[in-house]
Amino acid sequence: MSGIASRHLFDIEIGIQAPQSLGATPFGERRIVYLTGGSFTGDRLKGRILPGGGDWLLGRADGTMQLDVRLTLETDDKALIFMTYHGIRHGPEEVTARLNAGEPVDPSEYYFRTTPYFETAAERYAWLNTICTVGIGDRTPEGPRYAVYEVL
Repeated sequence: MSGIASRHLFDIEIGIQAPQSLGATPFGERRIVYLTGGSFTGDRLKGRILPGGGDWLLGRADGTMQLDVRLTLETDDKALIFMTYHGIRHGPEEVTARLNAGEPVDPSEYYFRTTPYFETAAERYAWLNTICTVGIGDRTPEGPRYAVYEVL
């Protein structure tokens, strides 16, 4: 076996509302963030994020933020694609505090990775139903953005 090869799928920027905090649940600090829209751009597909998705974040006791995101992509040719991903974000306590305060932080200062999957009935994008992808994230004050790569 050889190492992992990948190919850039798209870059995505997600608009968000202020989080709703449920507080400290038995599982950790639970926050729910509704998505307001955004866009994605790549060589094989591009378009916008439809409003109405969400992120069910869990702040774990070890300081790690665990993501559970669901959203709908609409391509520029009007195909609908359901995108879901789980992810992990963590870093030094001082960096995490700056991120949580909405400050810009260089993505090299923290770890932020996701595993997106796709579901669509659109024939021209059916290949998305059969691939695994990895996203490398950056949390900006406006919301998250990712470079998403197809694992070959």
